Amino acid sequence: MKGSDDLAWEFSNEKPIYVQVSDQIVSGILTGSFKMGEKLPSVREFAVIAAVNPNTIQKALSELESVGLIETQRNTGKYVTQEGSIIEMARKKRGEFLAVEFLRSMAALGYTNDQTIRLLEEAKNGEVMTDERSDA
Repeated sequence: MKGSDDLAWEFSNEKPIYVQVSDQIVSGILTGSFKMGEKLPSVREFAVIAAVNPNTIQKALSELESVGLIETQRNTGKYVTQEGSIIEMARKKRGEFLAVEFLRSMAALGYTNDQTIRLLEEAKNGEVMTDERSDA
């Protein structure tokens, strides 16, 4: 259960818990907490770790199985897919989502896309302060 220990099992009221559980497991797969081909904890183990109903875990796992990120092997359990292309597609989708969210957040602060890109370049080159309180 080592991979599941790396995940942050905190839930909000913004979206259904099974979606948040699914997101956490996807994050674990994308960050390598769960490796390709690795056996996942059982539904009951996940439920205990995440402190949610086993039916919620089952729904989250079913969603991930429907997109191919996990596979069920009869009588042995659920495993992370060994298809690197499926994991890479999920990584790209997550990255695109985060990029759009970041651009929206920056736009809400009054930054244009070009200004945001410049700021990212400066941050990449170590030219910006990282302490938000320093400008207050």
